[in-house]
Formats: sequence, structure tokens, C-alpha cells
Amino acid sequence: MEDFKHYTVMKYEAVDALQCCDGKIYVDCTLGGGGHSELILRRIQPNGRLIAFDVDEDAIKASSERLKDYKNLTIVKDSYTNIKKVLQNLGIEKITGGVLFDLGASYHQFNKGERGFSFSKEAPLDMRFNQDSGFSAYDVVNTYREDDLVRIFSEYGEERFSKRIAKKIVEQRKLKKLETTTELANLIVNCTPHIKTSIHPATRVFQAIRIEVNNELTNVKNTLNDVLDLLDFGAIISVISFHSLEDRLVKNLFKYHSQRCHCDKTQMICKCPPPVLELVTKKPIVASDEEISANPPSRSAKLRVARCIRL
Repeated sequence: MEDFKHYTVMKYEAVDALQCCDGKIYVDCTLGGGGHSELILRRIQPNGRLIAFDVDEDAIKASSERLKDYKNLTIVKDSYTNIKKVLQNLGIEKITGGVLFDLGASYHQFNKGERGFSFSKEAPLDMRFNQDSGFSAYDVVNTYREDDLVRIFSEYGEERFSKRIAKKIVEQRKLKKLETTTELANLIVNCTPHIKTSIHPATRVFQAIRIEVNNELTNVKNTLNDVLDLLDFGAIISVISFHSLEDRLVKNLFKYHSQRCHCDKTQMICKCPPPVLELVTKKPIVASDEEISANPPSRSAKLRVARCIRL
């Protein structure tokens, strides 16, 4: 697809962390434009194998063309949330090399107007990663109760004016349903105080709605736990997140599974099983100044890496 544009964030850092080896099995849970996958494939020739997931038809078409010459690649049009079932169907018991997550929406999704991810372009309220899904941003904005809107704006967007925005949305939709990104963005601008900031007033609400539509945080948490069961000894898990909620989730999960004891302090004898993970990065890796200059959204990316140490 000629119109598919995608910038691969922290390509070398994320793939370097996997310590790719010939002959091992790797998984790219978020294929996107294929940048990470292509670098992995180059490094695992000739006998390594890569399984790549995506639900976005545009991404699959573009990456299939980009990676058509690689014979040891399997592209799966499915959510990474189904990783256990998919790998089982492929006859794969363990991920022997490593797994990579590049979370969040892609450059292409944000900049293709009709997808409705961005308030900078007039588009229907959509925001679905999976265009086959029947649930969109329109449903959240026009059917959720006011207290539910407050909850997701506060939890997923960390929006300080959640109550004010939710109340105004409910008032507006009684007169006319909100249908486009610019209608929602203008409503948010008009009902919140004008504060000097480089962040557009609608940014946090749009993030919150996108997370809700795609069930992002729950999916990430559940899938990371599933992946821990699939990792072979020594396999690497490499995760790029783009906002504090995701990063905190990854950090806490890695921390929990790398600790040797979870017992109550009053318990005399520890009966905890051995830790599953060993932290490779104590602190997250961030994009270089050069990358941020070339692709400003990279500034919010954080990479965390861990290794499976369960025998």
C-alpha cells in the first residue's frame, strides 16, 4: 500500500534487546508497518521463525508486501490476546527466542483521517484498531452514562476536567448525537478552562476513549500473563509503551514476577515459587534525541525488557 506510512519506534533498541538467534522462535505481537519484524527476520536467518500478529487490515497488507521475500514469517490476522490459541494451532509449544510488544496506535492509524484517532482531522468517531469490531468511539461518546464517562476520562486519560466534559457531552447528545472528531474536540475546548500548555485540551479524552474502545489495558495485562506461560528458559520479553498507564502496568507486572517472595511479613516460612522473570532493564530505555527529532511522538515511548528464568 503506497499510502501506508509508519515510523518504527526504537527499532534497534527493541530488537537488540531480543538478542535474536538463528533457529529460535520469535513473536511480534504488533506487526504494524513491519519495521521491527523485518529487523528480527534479518537476524534470525536462515532457520529462525517469526510469528507476527495484527488486526489492522491496512497494516497486514502493507507489511505482507514489505516482507514478502521472507519465507520463515507467519502473519496472523488476529489479536495478540489470542496468542496462546494461535501458537497452539501452529504447533508451537514455547517461544524459544523472544516476544516484542509495540503498544498503542500507529502513525498510519493516527494520520488516516477516516480512522478517527486524531482530533486534527474531521472524521467519524471511530478509533477501532480492529475495523471488523462493531464497537467504536461513537458508542462510547453517545451511549455511556455520565458517571461511566467520568470514570474512563479520569482513569484512562487522567483528565482533571472529567466531570465537566462528561456533563457537557451528555447535555449535547440530548440535542444531537456527536458524530465527528472535530465536534467532540470543539466541545472539549469550549467547556474547559483555557490553560497555557502545549497539549491540546482534547488529547487526554481522546486517549481515554481509544483505550476504552480497544480494551487496551486489560488486553495488555492479560496477554503479558499469557506470554509468561509461553516463554522458554532464557527467552526475552520486550515491551514498548506510550503512556504512563501502560508503562506502569508493565513495570508492576515485571516487578512482581521477578521478586523472590510475595509472602505477608508476618509469615515465618516463605512458600513462594521461584521468580519467573529477571529484569534486564531496571529503568526504561527511552528514544534517542535523534529519533525524537525525526519522530516527535517517540518522546513518550518507554522500553522495558525482561528475561524468563523459569526452568
